[in-house]
Amino acid sequence: MRIRIATRKSALALWQANHVAGLLDALPEVEATELVPMSTRGDEVLDRSLQKIGGKGLFIKELEVAMQAGEADIAVHSMKDVPAEMPAGFCIAAVLERANHADAFVGGAGISFSDIRQGARVGSSSLRRQAQLRMMRPDLRVEPLRGNVNTRLAKFEAGEYDAIVLAAAGLERLGLERHISHVFTTDEMLPAAAQGVIGIECLENAGALRGLLDKLHHRPTVRTTLAERAIARVLEASCQSPVASFAACEGDEMSVTALVALPDGSRSIRDRVTGPAADATGLGERLAARLLDRGAAKLLTLAGSMHG
Repeated sequence: MRIRIATRKSALALWQANHVAGLLDALPEVEATELVPMSTRGDEVLDRSLQKIGGKGLFIKELEVAMQAGEADIAVHSMKDVPAEMPAGFCIAAVLERANHADAFVGGAGISFSDIRQGARVGSSSLRRQAQLRMMRPDLRVEPLRGNVNTRLAKFEAGEYDAIVLAAAGLERLGLERHISHVFTTDEMLPAAAQGVIGIECLENAGALRGLLDKLHHRPTVRTTLAERAIARVLEASCQSPVASFAACEGDEMSVTALVALPDGSRSIRDRVTGPAADATGLGERLAARLLDRGAAKLLTLAGSMHG
């Protein structure tokens, strides 16, 4: 079997696609793999927030069109960019073992988050990160920052920001972990659903291909991903909503923590549930229901009106 892999053109996306290609090439059933790099609207429109141009689904739409047209067989994504509801005809056929789930603070040599000056300008376009930064440090000026990892680092190094916040996994995958001056704990900043997870998407009716991709599935990561994405699905939250979640397994037990907040950090709801890891989706749904009972829907509506 020959497999064509649709991918975005950023350095991180290409790293992820090449990583998947290497895993597939190691399977005896795979004759060859080929990358099909593509540009997406999410990559091209950088002067407006993702919320205003349609959300993070814009990073994957063109890749799905390529699969529908028969120009590619699979697409490789950061799972935190994948909407909680998959479009009809598509599925996530495999998720790889989770890398670092945490958010990373980039503040310069020897400058940890606790060292950043009063009123510092911190770059992040994620409403989830903005909310939690302001919850910890209301004095900070948190301002939009878009572009790929290297673009964001270049803007920081040019002095446009005093600090920026990025996913630790992306920096580590690109060999840029030297820029990390603080890794946020989950008590400080909960990550996005499935942050650090690579997913492989294909057409739902591609039976033979799905059977092959199933060999790359990392079962513990499947469970944490199901739990975290269930929260976003029940809350009807987009990838850019100020919603955070993190699931962790210890033996057969799983704990799931989630947060809904206003982007300005003035109001938030945080809760946690534990239960059997085998009931990952159920745990996520139960936690989401508890958040809704505590007013999460009203908070998300208000957040949307603030940043619509």
